[in-house]
Amino acid sequence: MKSGGSPQPPAYDNQQETRDFMVLSPQTQSTVVNIQPTEEPQRDYLVWSIFNLVHFNFCCLGLLALVFSVKSRDRKQVRDTNGAKHYASTSRSLNIATTVLSILCFIIFFILFFTGIFAHRN
Repeated sequence: MKSGGSPQPPAYDNQQETRDFMVLSPQTQSTVVNIQPTEEPQRDYLVWSIFNLVHFNFCCLGLLALVFSVKSRDRKQVRDTNGAKHYASTSRSLNIATTVLSILCFIIFFILFFTGIFAHRN
């Protein structure tokens, strides 16, 4: 303490005090996310085509189905939805035809085998 003076704190200007100690609230930041309407992902029937190519492949229809499946997947990668739908539809039709015709051939073969038409004769 100083001699001859009272122990009072120094006087502050009210405006100076509010300016010095004014704390601004931090600005909240927001992020806007645009969500586009979701479409069903376009199927390309690639697994079915590979299965038909390996197991059924009636008159090379399984190979054709695989080609159209790959084309559909390529169109989907470049976001050409109309082209992808067209190739996927063709692939689906070829896969259906391959599966049905191959199963019919196996059924006919087993019927002919068990009726004795393919029996080995000596």
